[in-house]
Amino acid sequence: MAAPLSEHPGLPSCFKAYDIRGRVPDEINADFARRLARAYADFLNPENVAIGYDARLSGPELAEALADTFSINGIGVTEIGAVTTEELYFATASLGLDGGIMVTASHNPAADNGFKLVRRGARPISADTGIAEIGARLDLPDRRPSARGSRRTVDIRSPLALYLTEHFGIATSRPLRIVANAGNGMAGPLVRELAGSFGFEWIWLHERPDGRFPHGVPNPLLPENRSETAQLVRATGADLGLAWDGDADRCFFYDETGRFIESYYLVGLLAAHLLAGSPGELIVHDPRLVWNTREIVLASGGETLCTKSGHAFIKEAMRERKALYGGEMSGHHYFRDFFYCDSGMAPWLLLTRIMIESGRSLSQLVEDRIARYPISGEINRSVRDPEATLARIAERYVPGARSVDSTDGLSIEYENWRFNVRLSNTESLLRLNIETRHDPRLLVRETAALLRELERHEAG
Repeated sequence: MAAPLSEHPGLPSCFKAYDIRGRVPDEINADFARRLARAYADFLNPENVAIGYDARLSGPELAEALADTFSINGIGVTEIGAVTTEELYFATASLGLDGGIMVTASHNPAADNGFKLVRRGARPISADTGIAEIGARLDLPDRRPSARGSRRTVDIRSPLALYLTEHFGIATSRPLRIVANAGNGMAGPLVRELAGSFGFEWIWLHERPDGRFPHGVPNPLLPENRSETAQLVRATGADLGLAWDGDADRCFFYDETGRFIESYYLVGLLAAHLLAGSPGELIVHDPRLVWNTREIVLASGGETLCTKSGHAFIKEAMRERKALYGGEMSGHHYFRDFFYCDSGMAPWLLLTRIMIESGRSLSQLVEDRIARYPISGEINRSVRDPEATLARIAERYVPGARSVDSTDGLSIEYENWRFNVRLSNTESLLRLNIETRHDPRLLVRETAALLRELERHEAG
């Protein structure tokens, strides 16, 4: 296992726990991309790699710098163009390539860009699997062998759409009206490719990829980004609302009333559906919110494994244990049938299948679970000293707790409520999540108390 980022103090700040993100051009630019390609090549020694990029305006230049540098160093390049991140995963895994780089900053502002790195089989390169070691190689020179590596362009979207339809699509159909908010990210073209296979009526918002993101930061988790989708669902009488982040590796849901449904409840719903066809399998989840998922999985005859938040950590745990499915409350959903990778398309394909087969609306499918385990929603706060703040919270809340867990941050559980507070892997924030058993008043009270504690340590 590779050394954690904390053991590499000279690493550029754009290196995160499971990807690379920073401002363009100050931190991320063509020169950085060339240095990264050389470092990646030295670390993995690949023969062929895939390169894709999202809608950001700097994407084509950064992708070209990567591709040219790989070619100069004798490495073959498969260029898949402007794509979702799952298209990069699919290309790497299905074409048997040695690795791939997706040029994306996911849900970050338009002025940012970055890179998600994978090896053979679309296995992520993260803090635990070598991203810091790649960062330590940024100053290596070109190898310049006698022959340049070949470059080819491949259309991966059509094969992916066929694969997703075969593995996750519905056997029977009925007309559903769906609002789809692509947020000017990369979801639109892939959903269009899939849409022809089903008899759904699509109502689009911001379908066209536009790296300026004229309608706001491509992050559907932000409360200020939810109202437009919700209002259109209500105005059109839609059965379902969908929204994606910039690189479309996360999908978010609205029920027929326009209510935003927290991804936590989708994890349990999808897990139960998948376990019905594969009883006894393992489901992986993150530690931020757990009670609903564990209860549903156990009732469905499955087993659960809690692991650290973040796509790289979830995927590694799933591979090690050959888990059927993994889900995070952040909107990432991972599937064994998709190379253990996260997909922004498989979740809505599965959900529409559940709705059609059950004859129930999304609200009917999740209402009792929302009432059974009310949650705070993720609350983010910037604090002066995150480690000291966590220590202070532990000092106050550990006494009297039924259990304390440090899988990721600090999880403290009592009989009727629990919370997790953790450092963000991508931003300088503390993230807080709270859930209770059937008790919204307790949720309000304990959320207020924890926020008062965090406010004592807020950054000025």
